[in-house]
Amino acid sequence: METVRDRILKQEQLILGPYAQFAKDTWGREFPEEECDLRTCYQRDRDRIIHCKSFRRLKKKTQVFISPEGDHYRTRLTHTLEVSQIGRTICRALRLNEDLCEAIAMGHDLGHTPFGHAGERILNQLNPNGFSHSKQGGRVVRYLERNLKGLNLSREVIDGIENHTRLGNPHTREGLIVRYADRIAYLNHDIEDAITAGIITEEQLPKECTDVLGHSKSQRITTLVNSIVDNSGVDIVMSDDIKKQFENLSNFMFSTVYTNSVAKIEEQKVDKLISELYRYFKKNPDKMPNMYHIIAREEGLDRAVTDYIQGMSDDFATSTFQDIFIPYPWKIK
Repeated sequence: METVRDRILKQEQLILGPYAQFAKDTWGREFPEEECDLRTCYQRDRDRIIHCKSFRRLKKKTQVFISPEGDHYRTRLTHTLEVSQIGRTICRALRLNEDLCEAIAMGHDLGHTPFGHAGERILNQLNPNGFSHSKQGGRVVRYLERNLKGLNLSREVIDGIENHTRLGNPHTREGLIVRYADRIAYLNHDIEDAITAGIITEEQLPKECTDVLGHSKSQRITTLVNSIVDNSGVDIVMSDDIKKQFENLSNFMFSTVYTNSVAKIEEQKVDKLISELYRYFKKNPDKMPNMYHIIAREEGLDRAVTDYIQGMSDDFATSTFQDIFIPYPWKIK
């Protein structure tokens, strides 16, 4: 009897273009599983990611601004949703596999640290083997989730997660689209957050960039997405003039917001907080949950401590630091 999944696979053959990654041609999972009657492999992967603990913790992880006051600043979770939306729009226009794109997008930042790139930078310095949130994302879904059982995702989803940064080289076009969608999303929503925070004004954005890309977040995203759709085929690319101004706007944000802004002063405290936690748990590994004892025995203490701290939310890292290093108020009963 034909299943719902069978019908979806047939629909893919009719709807998707020749450059799409078809679910029937999946590279498979590390541990083979019986197929679901309702969902393709990529739809199952998306659902596993959305339901995992690491995904839920993204709501309490910094995007750019550490501990901002106000409800409207982005977190890693809202950023992830915006990446997914942009990626799916491009995939639909290019007749690529939206389900694969969505699964990669939903999982692309699962390996991020507390306090965003500030946390990533200090963990990279502390761990003798270095640290990269994209490679850690692969480790999270392969191994750390489900108490060291992993999510057993499709290999092409893991490939997209591990290669979503600028230096990555995804092996599917859907993965390449997530790499673009990530940059499009964070550049434009970080501009909006920086303007909301009073760090920059719309008028300060380079005129040569906004004249080409647009004078609002919506206009800029539309321009960038249209450029990819209009210029992609075998390769996923933007036009040269759009790409040039996209890079110029990115450079402006790095010089004025990402590395040289009042709001980034708090990152100096992140170095201290994570460094002290790292040293403490190396000296006191028994204070970590049991699964990290297994990692320490199998892969070494630095690996275990790095995994433990990486998985923390901003709030949990802060409260853990306070519990360890800040005296509790003492009262006479």
